[in-house]
Amino acid sequence: MDMKMLRHHIEEKVKKLEYDFYDMQYVKERRNNILRVLIDKKTGIDIEDCVRVSEVISAFLDETDPITEDYSLEVSSPGAERKLRDREEVLNSLGRYVHVETHNQTLEGDLVSFEGDTITLKVQNKLTDIHYLDITLIRLAIKF
Repeated sequence: MDMKMLRHHIEEKVKKLEYDFYDMQYVKERRNNILRVLIDKKTGIDIEDCVRVSEVISAFLDETDPITEDYSLEVSSPGAERKLRDREEVLNSLGRYVHVETHNQTLEGDLVSFEGDTITLKVQNKLTDIHYLDITLIRLAIKF
């Protein structure tokens, strides 16, 4: 089974468990091969969520044996400050605190809206509009 097909099957399993599939990576770190599956949900991910998904994926991998070399399975959250990779991820992050970089500025604030090609941030009680195509990076951020 190729990685594209494996990704598809794992994504289906994650979605059946009612989690969002964020990404899958097969990497070599030091001398170890790692199949890393990143999951999410609106209320956040905790260790029990990772264990639940890991058990289902592990059973699938044991049954189908798609990877011939030794590897470890890791299931985790994509992180508190993960990059928002597309319009859908930005829309799903409405109401959350974000970090935005354009060619001219760097801002952090609450993501208030995303309509057409304009996102609106609330930065220190002031609304700021940013054209989506001007954004070079947008990610979730931790408010201090």
